Amino acid sequence: MNPSQIQNLLIVLMIGGFASMEIISRRYRDTVHATTNDTKLELFMFLSLIAITQPLAILVTDRLGNWLLPEYKDALANWPWWGMVGILIVVDDLTQYWWHRLSHTPLLWPLHRAHHSAEYMSIRITFRNNFFYYLMMPGLWFAGGLLYLGVGGIVYALYVVVKLLVILGAHCAWRWDEPLYRIRALHPVMWVLERTISTPATHWAHHAISNADGIGHYKGNFGNLLFLWDMIFGSAHITRKYPSQVGLIDDQKFGQERWHHQMFYPLLQSQREHTALKFGGRIYTEEDTV
Repeated sequence: MNPSQIQNLLIVLMIGGFASMEIISRRYRDTVHATTNDTKLELFMFLSLIAITQPLAILVTDRLGNWLLPEYKDALANWPWWGMVGILIVVDDLTQYWWHRLSHTPLLWPLHRAHHSAEYMSIRITFRNNFFYYLMMPGLWFAGGLLYLGVGGIVYALYVVVKLLVILGAHCAWRWDEPLYRIRALHPVMWVLERTISTPATHWAHHAISNADGIGHYKGNFGNLLFLWDMIFGSAHITRKYPSQVGLIDDQKFGQERWHHQMFYPLLQSQREHTALKFGGRIYTEEDTV
């Protein structure tokens, strides 16, 4: 098997494993109440990412590299594995942290709000976003550039697998970290782990509908693979608890935005009152409920 086949096999097994735990734990049955609107958004975004956005980023960066920098083709192919992992963490995961953080500013929020409009946590929302959120994500294009430079093979394949393992686990309806917090002998291990990678407790807090309970922290906890970035850049909030509700206040008050507005804004714009998905729209916030 080549690295790409190994990567795909491991990803399928991971998705199957997390999905099984959501079902076995009954968390999916009890907490995931998705609508047809939700399903269309999540399905079409997942398909567009793997069929359009990622292949396009790899194709374009490869063509540009061959045109502008042909002498640098595979220039990093002989780097040691730890060097490749190090540059991937910086060029991919650190840039994704900042892209995610910037996506919570008024200018870019409409491209990311779809990810937060789900009123449940599950692996099914992992890639729920606006089409242009991924198309404009710097890390995808930088990763394409690294592939051109030779940072690929089994190192890249396993990096993708490990990162997806953490991200799927952070969104999973089955909260894998919850029972581990109750084991006293694991407290030091969990103290280090929750400050290193994204966990359900820290990432669920990011999806909270409110910060009022002291658990929610939707203006922080932006890390994808590494939560360490939140620790370094002052956006971390750790409670080892989970918010009672996730989602968006404006959807709760005015109804869910249609999937095509969420996916294709600004090409398609909402007509709903209090929406981020139209030019000049006013976002309904937690402060409006006070």
